[in-house]
Amino acid sequence: MLTRTVFRRTYTYSHCIGRGANGGTGFRYPMDLGLAPKGVVYVLNRSSEYNPSTRVTKCTLGDQAGQEEFIHEFGSYGSDDGQFIHVTSLALDKDENVYVADEWLNRISIFDKDGNFLSKWGVPGSGDGELNRPWGLTFDKEENLWVVDSGNNRLQTFTKDGRLLSQWGKEGSGDGELKMPWGVALDNRGDVYVADWQNSRVQKFTPDGQYLMTFGAPGSGQGALRRPSGVAVDEEGDVYAVDWGESKVHAYGPDGSYLTTFIGDAQQLPKWGQMSVDANPDYQKARKRVKSLEAEWRFYYPTAVEIDDHRRIVIVDQQRSRLHIYIKEKDYADPQFNL
Repeated sequence: MLTRTVFRRTYTYSHCIGRGANGGTGFRYPMDLGLAPKGVVYVLNRSSEYNPSTRVTKCTLGDQAGQEEFIHEFGSYGSDDGQFIHVTSLALDKDENVYVADEWLNRISIFDKDGNFLSKWGVPGSGDGELNRPWGLTFDKEENLWVVDSGNNRLQTFTKDGRLLSQWGKEGSGDGELKMPWGVALDNRGDVYVADWQNSRVQKFTPDGQYLMTFGAPGSGQGALRRPSGVAVDEEGDVYAVDWGESKVHAYGPDGSYLTTFIGDAQQLPKWGQMSVDANPDYQKARKRVKSLEAEWRFYYPTAVEIDDHRRIVIVDQQRSRLHIYIKEKDYADPQFNL
């Protein structure tokens, strides 16, 4: 396993899961994920317009390479109940119900953990409670759903049945302004982190929308961002921004200081990917002809990141149809772990 230590933080690469597949044991252009108890993960597949396989895949992460298991999948391409056109994000409530945002249909579809369709809500438009290309989703501690209303350059908060509670945000490039925002995350205090996609930064706000600070900025230096798509915050307040445009994930301290960058370390094929290679002699021959497989190890347009209760940092590697799993170890010398 690959391990790095930076600023009293130790990260270990564990393994990856997935392969390109239109169903079953694999993903197709995954966009987002939701982490549930006991290592269960829900993966939102966008598929392609030429070969629609839009769906949610439910599987396990496994504690190490080769232990992942497929459970089932649900949803399909279309506009009927339980179907999707252009999915963008996914969130789980405390009962493990699955909420899926569709930017084409401008609605939120809801399923139970077994994949049964429960309900949907959402009205296209720019008025209060209306949606224009919903992208990021996340729940707060009160089980209200935060929706990144990307086309309207704002965030809206709803009850689980779609009743509007609050909204804030406006278009622009100044502090506190947004331009086609994408991912969203909340920290333990309820502060809100938004991947401000077209402004190439992550911004932090109070729950009522007051601007607090910025992580990253456009450019080419350490921690610079180009079209960030996802964001997550761990229990120590470290922030992880998915740099979609540069195929990286940057980590920042709570004060915005740059910590490190993840680029992908998948030197071992995931179990399902190895199954594809083993079943196809042409794949085997082609891989032997390549001088170096290093490019395959790396991220290729990642889209999302989530962190579970076991300190696993799970990154969606969209174009390679897989998930990468890193583990952040606790620093027991830090006083906050000895309270």
